[in-house]
Amino acid sequence: MSPATLHSLAPAQPHIVIIGGGFTGACVAYHLARALPPDRARITVIEPRASLGQGLAYSTSDPVHRTNVPASRITMDCACSGQFADWLAASPEPLTGGADLHAGAIFAQRSLVGRYVAESFAPFVAAGRIRHLATKASAVTPVGARYRITLAEGPALLADQLVIATSHPPPAVPPELDGVKDAPQLVCDPSDAARISQVAKAGGNVLVIGSGLTSADVIASLDAKGFAGKITCLSRRGLRSRGHAFGFAPTAARFAEQPETTALGLLRRIRRAVRADADAGLPWQAVLDRVRIDGPAIWAALPLAERQKLVRKLRIWWDVHRFRIAPQIEAVLDRRIAEGSLTMLAARLDHAEARANNIHIGWRTRRREGGKPHHDSANFDAVIVTTGPAHGGILGASPVLRDLADAGLVRCDALKLGLDVANVAQAVGLGGKPSAGLYVAGPLARGHIGELMGIPEVTAHAEATAAMVLAAIGQKRDGRTGALDRQLDCSA
Repeated sequence: MSPATLHSLAPAQPHIVIIGGGFTGACVAYHLARALPPDRARITVIEPRASLGQGLAYSTSDPVHRTNVPASRITMDCACSGQFADWLAASPEPLTGGADLHAGAIFAQRSLVGRYVAESFAPFVAAGRIRHLATKASAVTPVGARYRITLAEGPALLADQLVIATSHPPPAVPPELDGVKDAPQLVCDPSDAARISQVAKAGGNVLVIGSGLTSADVIASLDAKGFAGKITCLSRRGLRSRGHAFGFAPTAARFAEQPETTALGLLRRIRRAVRADADAGLPWQAVLDRVRIDGPAIWAALPLAERQKLVRKLRIWWDVHRFRIAPQIEAVLDRRIAEGSLTMLAARLDHAEARANNIHIGWRTRRREGGKPHHDSANFDAVIVTTGPAHGGILGASPVLRDLADAGLVRCDALKLGLDVANVAQAVGLGGKPSAGLYVAGPLARGHIGELMGIPEVTAHAEATAAMVLAAIGQKRDGRTGALDRQLDCSA
């Protein structure tokens, strides 16, 4: 179909297309549908999964994969905190054993979040307010002021407003493993439940590369499936995600007021606040929770050079304190470490060699004070890569983003954390020029926002993105947009 034909078939109603129907894309569509009268615009979500709201995080069927924050903090509407907890209370869906902990804090299996989103969507989909196309977008071409979207299945679409809400790129295989990338013992996709089950059944000696949330999920899955072997978890610093604390009062510290303009100044201020809280009987989590809330203002105050220092030197420390694991998974790690079946190793990969029935891995441990790096190696029956998304290669990982980049409409942000945006969600192309009618929603915009990985922040950003789309088509926002205005004000 030619661009001219597409133009002639385009109706008077603006067409809003969202590519990606995980939690972020679903949340954007949800707020658009609630704000728009039925005849004001069409909303289409392109998502290959059968249900909206699952994405990579919430499509897992493994019952040991739990939310990393209590259910009371999960919502699709910033004005209605605890929406997911209320849904759980009214839902017949069963919680897995041990989900209800610590004075009512619920860490539910992650699949339930996807069901909660799908049920929230159901009335809009049933009424035709939101159209879900269960396919993939294979190409995007600008056509005048619109965007032509080619689908893997079905006719092309023409969008007046286009929202990119795709998931993280897949993990990058460390270059030291290039020589064994075809070895059957190498698992590059930690979300492949069948492969993880095979590893658990085979037992033996397993190496998990990376020590963040994905690593913890993999170890918990192996444990739940009866894995009786030994696990070595290797990362450059050997740090694991910290756990939660419960029942503490909020900190008095504030970081959005006269925010620091250097990474070192911010670090010192946080440390002072943690010490002051410790004297008052509060855990460190109180200060880190406040840093998370004040994140947009903190980030906005830091010049690019200071943001680069923070990402380069402090990001790992932020990640392990900010991205906390559910208590149930923390208990698995603690138990296996205590019994000697899990070792946390601070080291760098040195080399890898595929052998008949295993992979031989060499590594260098970190240099200790006054000492030298220590070289060691071992044979592993399976090697599982959990190094996290390869954000620096995002443009090459998606044909849609590659097309938009070739057209000069998107580019990577300066920190290589995702895509460059302006004014919260407006995509930025070559030369720093904002791309009209093109938006980036969710974690891919975190280079601009600063903290944009957890559900509370993703929800606020999705609301802000919806508000920008509504403004672009001349639709007045309703009274549910207080959180949006705060997000816009903090991140400007």
